[in-house]
Amino acid sequence: MRAFLPNRMPAALLLQTPHQNKTMTPTTKTPQIFKGVVVKTAMKDTATVRVDRYVKHPKYKKYQVRSKKFLVHDPGNTVAVGEKVKIVACRPISKMKRFQIVK
Repeated sequence: MRAFLPNRMPAALLLQTPHQNKTMTPTTKTPQIFKGVVVKTAMKDTATVRVDRYVKHPKYKKYQVRSKKFLVHDPGNTVAVGEKVKIVACRPISKMKRFQIVK
C-alpha cells in the first residue's frame, strides 16, 4: 500500500531533510541578559533581582508592567538594595539560581 503523499510530491523529496549541508558551522547561543533592580540581599552570595517588562494586554490593548524576580549569584555580596544591575544566564548554581550579576 502506498503512503499518502501531499500535493503529489515525489517520495525522494520527502525523505530529504532541508539542511543537508556537509560543512556545518558551529553556532553559539547568546545567553539571556536582563536589567533589573535589587530588591533583597539577605542570603549569602545571593541577591533577588526584579526584572520588569512592558507588555500589551491581548484583549484591552493597554500596556502593563509585568515583573518577575530572579535569584542571582552575587559572590561576596557586592550589591545593595535599590541598585540597578545587569544579570546574565549561566549554568545552574543551585535549585533556583540560574543567573549571575554582570553590573
